[in-house]
Amino acid sequence: MQIILSPQRRDARLNLARHGDILTINGENFDFSPVREGAVLPAAAVQSDWFAGDITRQGGALIIRLFLPHGPVAPRAALFPEPLNITSNGPIPLPDYALSPEEKPEAVA
Repeated sequence: MQIILSPQRRDARLNLARHGDILTINGENFDFSPVREGAVLPAAAVQSDWFAGDITRQGGALIIRLFLPHGPVAPRAALFPEPLNITSNGPIPLPDYALSPEEKPEAVA
């Protein structure tokens, strides 16, 4: 499973977990096992505002695009997230939501 993150300023937080083709978003399960190789499931068909794009399966792997919420002063990893390649079941680590009070924002060129 590959998760492509699209950063977005939101107050809501995001918690993810994977179990096979099931992605759990903030406690709600989304079962993508019916998505076959080469198929496209439109984001509009999934009843959640966390999906930033269509869901596909390529090379056997699900490709899912999600919004990544971040705080008003966010770390670089949250503003410019790398795609997540998830190979095991369990919680999925995400970039920090906001900088801690002692951290200073990085200059963005």
